[in-house]
Amino acid sequence: MEPPASRLVQQVRDGLFPSMHTLIAYQTLFGMYCGIVPDGIDGLGLDDLEWAGDTTILLSYVKGRAAKESLNLPKRAVRLLEQWLEHSAPLRVFADDELRESLWIAQDPLTGSRVTGPPATGKPRQTFVKEVALTDDLGTPFTIHRGRIRATYEEQLARRGWTGRATIDPNHTPRTEGDHYVIPTTPAQLDAVESIIEDGQADLLRKALAPVVLTSEQAATFVEGFPGEVERLGLDTASIAALVGGERDVFTAACADQLAGLHGPAGKPCPARPWVCLLCPLAVFMPRHIGNLLRLESFFLRQFRQMPTEHFVRAFGPYADRLSSEILPKFTADARSRAAREVADDDTELPLRPEEMS
Repeated sequence: MEPPASRLVQQVRDGLFPSMHTLIAYQTLFGMYCGIVPDGIDGLGLDDLEWAGDTTILLSYVKGRAAKESLNLPKRAVRLLEQWLEHSAPLRVFADDELRESLWIAQDPLTGSRVTGPPATGKPRQTFVKEVALTDDLGTPFTIHRGRIRATYEEQLARRGWTGRATIDPNHTPRTEGDHYVIPTTPAQLDAVESIIEDGQADLLRKALAPVVLTSEQAATFVEGFPGEVERLGLDTASIAALVGGERDVFTAACADQLAGLHGPAGKPCPARPWVCLLCPLAVFMPRHIGNLLRLESFFLRQFRQMPTEHFVRAFGPYADRLSSEILPKFTADARSRAAREVADDDTELPLRPEEMS
């Protein structure tokens, strides 16, 4: 028996136009990708999207407790919006003027125009959860808390480092937080702030120093060939002998002073991860380290294949760039080729923690 004509029409509409549940799925993903407040997402219109090139969108939105704000959308949020605009385009032809300019529209056979905007209550989201069988860890129906999605997004950014803004509370301007929370009020606080600034500037200067890379011939004449580096590292005759002879070797390089405290407490062995040595001003790289340097290079390549590009650049970018452009090229091709024969393309030869394995 053939289905009624009305059912066939609805099946065609479902295939052509986004349903309310489809809209909810897009909105949920969009909130996960950009962290905008729920009311800001609901109120978006087409004129709030400002394209800056083919892959960049500057989004303007209104926050319930604040004024209008703008955000340069992450790439995956841009791709999602492109997909949604393509998906919803056929339905916009049938929407009235007001809804046609709204970003979020869906078909609704129960309304006169058969087109509606975002859900005004939580019931459609509850129905959506049941329809797609979303469950939590206990097997019960999952509850979509849109506010928590934003909080989770902010927490993920905090764990990655830079949060994309210069304020602690997103409702404050940088000036407000600077006036109320940052300005030191006592001599002790002023000294602490100045010490933080000085440490940061010193760290930037240390990372800007060119790496010390010695060939076998240069290692034998280290004092004569590199007087400036000898003075900067504070090396005496015994220290130079220990450095060149391998007594001060760590995994990646020879270390001028493992107790200096650049990356940990002074007076205790340095706790830095192997790749941190690549930017450390106390590191001296010699031919005997090429094998481990190549192992690190392979590690970076494996991580690059597995991690999102943005995440890789944040975690390993400066170290990988220093290794490939400033350290390895200073060794001869023959030395690199000989060392490469002993390098396995896996993690077994690297001093990694379990969570760092590739």
